[in-house]
Amino acid sequence: MNKELSCGAIVLKENEVLLIKSIYGHWGFPKGHQEAHENDKQTAIREVKEETNIDIRIISDTYFTNEYSPKAKVIKEVRYFLAVCKNEIIKHQESELTSAKWVAVEEVMDYLTYDNDKDIFIKAMLALGKDK
Repeated sequence: MNKELSCGAIVLKENEVLLIKSIYGHWGFPKGHQEAHENDKQTAIREVKEETNIDIRIISDTYFTNEYSPKAKVIKEVRYFLAVCKNEIIKHQESELTSAKWVAVEEVMDYLTYDNDKDIFIKAMLALGKDK
């Protein structure tokens, strides 16, 4: 088995969360592959910026993890940090995304495609002391 690592963030703006829609039609949180010279937080900050043009500040050392197999003989681990936005205007990366937008916290579960992302979002909101 080959292992892949990606990092991203659950980005908050008051009572909203930044969500992306991939070119494959899946809604989730911004994330991407770690480069050799980066640590997890640097990857998350860079990937959110590349995919959405949003600058973030990570607010916790804790991250939320999921693992899945995107293709045969590959296990992918994704680490999501909690973050707040420094700017609000989204410009999504058209080569990888069809959309990116701010979604009200109470509507996020209706958008997320995958159950593992829904589980991570619930854990993140509980860590923040919020109901989903």
